[in-house]
Amino acid sequence: MSFSLIEPCKKRRRVPKIFRLHSFGDAGCPIAPSGPFRDNVRLFLQEAGELEDYTVLGNPLWGTLLIHGKSNQMAPFYTLEENVCNSSNPFCDHCRCVGWSGHFVSKRKYHFIIPMDNGWHKPLGEGALDNQGHLLHGVVHSNGYGHLVCLNGIEGGSKVLSGREIMDLWDRICTCLRVRKVAVEDASRKRSMDLRLLHGVAYGHCWFGRWGYRFCRGSFGVTEENYSQAIETLGSLELDEIVQDLSKTKHHKEIKQMVRSYRDMSESQIITIRDLLRFMLTIKSRAPKSKVTVTSSAAATSSAFISRNSTKNPLSNRPSPMKEKSARYKKFSIAVANMDSRWPTRRLEFAAQVIVDALKDSGSGRMTRQDVRDAARLHIGDTGLLDYVLKSMNNVIVGNYVVRRMVNSSTRILEYNIHELGKKGFKTPKLEPPEVMALEDPEVESSWEPGNDVYSDVVYLYKNVILGYPNSEPVDLSVQTILDSRHFVKEWPLRDEMEQVLTFICCLKPNFVDNLKGPPCGEIVVVPLHATVGDLKQAAEIALRDTYCIADRLIVTDIAEFMGVRDEEVLFGLVESGVELCVRGISIDLCTPLKYQGGSDNWKVRCECGAQDDDGERMVACDICEVWQHTRCCGIDDSETVPPLFVCSGCCDSLVPPRIDSGLDKDCFDGFLISTEPTHLLEYGYGY
Repeated sequence: MSFSLIEPCKKRRRVPKIFRLHSFGDAGCPIAPSGPFRDNVRLFLQEAGELEDYTVLGNPLWGTLLIHGKSNQMAPFYTLEENVCNSSNPFCDHCRCVGWSGHFVSKRKYHFIIPMDNGWHKPLGEGALDNQGHLLHGVVHSNGYGHLVCLNGIEGGSKVLSGREIMDLWDRICTCLRVRKVAVEDASRKRSMDLRLLHGVAYGHCWFGRWGYRFCRGSFGVTEENYSQAIETLGSLELDEIVQDLSKTKHHKEIKQMVRSYRDMSESQIITIRDLLRFMLTIKSRAPKSKVTVTSSAAATSSAFISRNSTKNPLSNRPSPMKEKSARYKKFSIAVANMDSRWPTRRLEFAAQVIVDALKDSGSGRMTRQDVRDAARLHIGDTGLLDYVLKSMNNVIVGNYVVRRMVNSSTRILEYNIHELGKKGFKTPKLEPPEVMALEDPEVESSWEPGNDVYSDVVYLYKNVILGYPNSEPVDLSVQTILDSRHFVKEWPLRDEMEQVLTFICCLKPNFVDNLKGPPCGEIVVVPLHATVGDLKQAAEIALRDTYCIADRLIVTDIAEFMGVRDEEVLFGLVESGVELCVRGISIDLCTPLKYQGGSDNWKVRCECGAQDDDGERMVACDICEVWQHTRCCGIDDSETVPPLFVCSGCCDSLVPPRIDSGLDKDCFDGFLISTEPTHLLEYGYGY
């Protein structure tokens, strides 16, 4: 197999750098760092990377070859250094959604990418930074704060690397480079199950929790306390009570048989649903090979169900999107009836129609996945719904159009296209009968019996107990709370392994009042043990200049903790290593637009759910007070378009006088959605 990394090395008569995938990132492989991330990543590129002879959007690219121990195949690992000042997207949406809007904009972002294995022999394309189909894409700002953007394993399309292998690699790299914090938005799903909910009930944490990721931020005002209570509420449900509560439902017999079956298998007591799910997820599946034939492909995020026998799973044998000769088409309206989805059918069909309309408006009828998603987000704010529908839309008929997806042979980017039925040059597709459609989903099997197939049992338990618990408001509230908690973060503690150095976190405090974005993060500064206060000021100045756009010409004047202390004083004995110090200075560039990661918009968020900052969910602004609120909290369904004019309930209270002579009830104006002109209110004699 030829690789894009090897050919340039042959031309320059250099040997490509090759490392073992399962040991890459360990101490000393390729580096044994001791400083902050901004220094470690440069050493990493020097020791492990080979500079490519091409750029991506003008940014330099380094390549490394990782050899897989079992298959002996070599995977390219790319590191791209993005210059933020020259970037078309200098601000970080991931920082904004995770609550890091107040961080100063870093000068550089480092992208760590492993492309899909069918593109290992080709260079990275111009759309590599927006491609959600990579096996791994992580980005880390030069201050050490980063994001795991996407992770795709076996079910995401890889034939070589599993999700756990990729996640282990990413965790070792972050540890080796001394990343400070990494956030991830957990939207991973398996067989239509949200893994943050499934693993939350089973293990008390999300799937990423096994690598140390913990709750960071919830949407719709969900706090860490709410999340913990929800996890405990669901996990502590006793099986005997569940069976009793389901006694009047059609699932009672299957659930009772399932509980009895797994209790007989287990050597320990299984009392709660957490005990049952944990046991089910750890035992080996004894199910025979499924006879279901899968005719459509669906990319899914890596999950915890990947096992040693995953190659025998019919899910791993799905045809490539490029192979369309044997494709059979189905109506989307029929397909949604068989989808095990938490969204109602009407919302799925509405989202599909929005996607088709976006493809029709494109002119060419062809768009990349990211472009389709961005266009649909103008009408649908639920990104989880969009991702779910996009994943399901391949070889389906929506209205009078056929929607297909495939990988562009030149750009290697996933694209969607539509064809009008009956149009000349396009063969009318053969529809699948409903009885074939019923067997297309691998979760549906007519011969299924509780206790025979652990995977089907987990799906059944998830759908009919966790999501379908009868008449229980605490359970429903706990489920929604966990589903609204998508942002998780891992923090690496500050390490000071060298005895002859002092490490500090120097936080730049500009001499002006600006608390709109929250406190900025500090920068790690390392100085020798014999360093003076003056040496620390100089080191902090160099570090801050190297890291942040706002501090490009910074001159550090003082450190708050050393006010009145001469610069010649030795630090040792004055302050302990590892503490946070407040640094002040002059020549801070207050006019640069590249100031905060959240951008320059100072929009206000104050929602009835308790949210006071952007959490990435769909919002609408009041046209009077200009305060943003969640559309869901305002009663606007995600399938509905935002009204052209909107007045929040608070402003309605101020618009409506105490007495209404017209006989209209004041409460009817609360949360009034103005769908026509402002004069709509003037008709009743109220000022606007």
